[in-house]
Amino acid sequence: MEEKVLKQRSNGMPVLIGIFVLYVLAVVGLASGQVIFAILGMIWLVFGWIMFLGLKVLKPQEALVLTLFGKYIGTLKGDGFYFVNPFVSAVNPAARTQLSQSGDVKADSLPIVLNGQSAGGQVVSKKISLKVMTLNNARQKINDVLGNPVEIGIAVTWRVTDTAKAVFNVDNYKEYLSLMCDTALRDIVRLYPYDMAPGIDTTGDGLPDDGSLRGSSTVVADRIKGEIQKKVDNAGIEVLEARITYLAYAPEIAAVMLQRQQASAIIDARKMIVDGAVGMVEMALDRLKENGTVDLDEERKAAMVSNLLVVLCGNHDAQPVVNSGSLY
Repeated sequence: MEEKVLKQRSNGMPVLIGIFVLYVLAVVGLASGQVIFAILGMIWLVFGWIMFLGLKVLKPQEALVLTLFGKYIGTLKGDGFYFVNPFVSAVNPAARTQLSQSGDVKADSLPIVLNGQSAGGQVVSKKISLKVMTLNNARQKINDVLGNPVEIGIAVTWRVTDTAKAVFNVDNYKEYLSLMCDTALRDIVRLYPYDMAPGIDTTGDGLPDDGSLRGSSTVVADRIKGEIQKKVDNAGIEVLEARITYLAYAPEIAAVMLQRQQASAIIDARKMIVDGAVGMVEMALDRLKENGTVDLDEERKAAMVSNLLVVLCGNHDAQPVVNSGSLY
């Protein structure tokens, strides 16, 4: 279903004034004592209130989807005070649904509505907001491509672009968006490892790459946005941006993964220390040979290399031993 925007003029104020003028004339007709004017005045006093139902007030970035006896007649857009057919009704199945900024759709907090009013007496507005809104879904526990449970949360910036699709193509476009965000998040996260892992293909080209949730957050977020957009096109929703707001290992494996990361960091650091120490030993032997400071045989070279590596690679300061005797 395509959206039809009503080219309605903002004529609500003249109509409102005309209604009050007719009420005054009706009272005057009743007081005049003439039968015809009295009957017309009585009819207006009884049924004239129906005209008030056609008065609609819209603020900037708001819209009303109107139906007449079940048939979609168009969408009213643009701020102003309008008068439309008093028998039309506004439709918005998501009027009572609140998308929290810090959680999912809270179905248990929705008010009970009877005849357009909540149990507390508050009128539920049927207007559809066209503003840019943010959905911050609750964190989900998802297994990455290696099977490790990961907790991840996203924030999605969105807006309604086609009111007819949002109202008539899906039952509740806000809940639909929330569920599609969860689905798209699972579809994308399971393609990536949490951290870089060898032999993993995250792009689908059949070749291993360095993609990961932690190191490629922008790429992952863009793929999540594209996946959500494909799912909500039929609901008249445009996804402007999706960003990862929380990413961590699940609590049951977080401690083990932390130890793994620490061990990997220690190994990398040790490797760098050993590479540097070997280079320094080679440089020392070359300098001694060039300057002719001392002539060492292979056994003495091995002993010197061993001592230097112990000093350079040790965790603590070396404790020197002074040899006051001969070299041999």
